[in-house]
Amino acid sequence: MSTVSYYTAEGLKKLKDELEQLKSIERPKASQAIAEARDKGDLSENAEYDAAKEAQGMLEMRIAKMEEVYSNARLIDESQLDVSKALVLSNVKIKNQANGMEMKYTLVAESEADLKTGKISVSSPIGKGLLGKKVGEIAEISVPNGKLNFEILEISRD
Repeated sequence: MSTVSYYTAEGLKKLKDELEQLKSIERPKASQAIAEARDKGDLSENAEYDAAKEAQGMLEMRIAKMEEVYSNARLIDESQLDVSKALVLSNVKIKNQANGMEMKYTLVAESEADLKTGKISVSSPIGKGLLGKKVGEIAEISVPNGKLNFEILEISRD
């Protein structure tokens, strides 16, 4: 059973590029490694051949999984999103009520989350807590070590 995943144009392109890399570059490398190992003689005692075959099997599994993900990927139509609420692709500026610290995050699909660049998943605890909130509202978010309250300061789209 396949799950539909939503991507930004950037995320979908990255997924497609990675899939093409695996198919056009990594797959021929794996075949070449098997051919080189086969040329070394007796296959029954050739550990290099066994390792190359196993690596090829793992690569094919990875390609099949990525093809499934790509076939179920959908592009998010940003023009249809409500800009008054925190939704996927919203840039949300929040203020921690406990310590006054301000942070800015972009809410993205789980597959595109990258905390280093300020992109958090809408399925993470903070992402779930921010979804649907408007400017001025307080998001009460349950995290492993208690509850956090964040005030929504600003919502924008790039």
